[in-house]
Amino acid sequence: MVIISKNIHLRPNLSRNNKKKIFNDPVYGFISIPSELIFDIIQHPFFQRLRRINQLGLTQLVYPGALHTRFHHALGAMHLMQTAVQVIRRKGHEITEEEEHAVLTAILLHDIGHGPFSHTLEHDIVSGVSHEEISSFFIDELEKAFPGEMQLSLSIFQNEYKKPFLHQLVSSQLDMDRLDYLNRDSFYTGVSEGIIGSERIIEMLNVHEGQLVLEEKGIYSVEKFIVARRLMYWQVYMHKTVVSAELTLIQILRRAKELSENGKELFASPALQYFLKNKIGKSDFQKKSEVLYQFADLDDYDILGAIKVWQLSSDIILADLSSRLVTRNLLKIEISKKPFTAKRIEEERKDLAKRWEISYDDTRFYVYSEKLTNRAYNQGKQTINLLMKSGEIVDLSQASDNLNISALANPVEKYCLCYPA
Repeated sequence: MVIISKNIHLRPNLSRNNKKKIFNDPVYGFISIPSELIFDIIQHPFFQRLRRINQLGLTQLVYPGALHTRFHHALGAMHLMQTAVQVIRRKGHEITEEEEHAVLTAILLHDIGHGPFSHTLEHDIVSGVSHEEISSFFIDELEKAFPGEMQLSLSIFQNEYKKPFLHQLVSSQLDMDRLDYLNRDSFYTGVSEGIIGSERIIEMLNVHEGQLVLEEKGIYSVEKFIVARRLMYWQVYMHKTVVSAELTLIQILRRAKELSENGKELFASPALQYFLKNKIGKSDFQKKSEVLYQFADLDDYDILGAIKVWQLSSDIILADLSSRLVTRNLLKIEISKKPFTAKRIEEERKDLAKRWEISYDDTRFYVYSEKLTNRAYNQGKQTINLLMKSGEIVDLSQASDNLNISALANPVEKYCLCYPA
């Protein structure tokens, strides 16, 4: 039995009194709710679930202040979108009230498809479906609660609308999502290298032939934005201790799923039980609305509550891994610029099997290597284009006199090896 009933699509509280409220945000100050309808969307259980999903997963094991949620981030991104719409209108480009509402809704809901611990479990709780696709399923389902209000938002979110710059404000290399999370993550972690001039960058936004561009005089602000992304990735998002914790979490869920599929009963909430016992992919979301509602009932609390109990599991591997995460007794991690050889990994596994007197197969939960990739600016995707004073459109990496920008367009790959100390 799931807690979130399918009846939640019935629109709650049809009274429209006093819905233009404000939120007091530690990053921006007061954030106003632009419409009564958006207030209703925020009040919906699908969106309220984001209060129970941390923005940075297990990063708080390294930076104790990193306890902000996807709820915080979504409101912050919506706030920046309001400003961006005003700036673009002021520069002579039409954005109708309907389009404004739709793009505000799209950015508000852009992360609604994230599962517990965000990207960490994206390929283990479910497989073959991205959080962006799940967000689309949620937006489409919300049409039942808000008839006629969500289709334009979904069209913008999926980049199917006639004005591509609206989608680019939601999802691109210079979108409101990134402008918010860099400053917000910097604020809550205390890592000042992530601070960017989001107000100036937004002020420099413009539209050229339907595409989002940045005016030439904003080049130095966006250079700092690209460098800040690179620094935040290595200092925060891919900090080696964070990586070790997140990989341990992945192994815990893989072990639990393996045990559940083999018939072992494990403590878990009904929603977590559902995903442990079933292989869920994209087609399941498309065919069965039940899957979406089970997913809507799953958050960080389900995972952490289960892991606390799994410390007492009769399965020694699940119990040990769970205890390691709860007590922060993490696996040792080595970082290298070169891949770890198969021979090195095999030696570590054989040594562990001998020391702990466990099977070689079971060592896969303790010894593993992953590739870490950091690409601050991806020229393979939609680029950041500068509108020069001459009217010419130039890619950022070509216009910048900062040689680092061209270098930052190249992915940096590192490799990690985890094993018990």
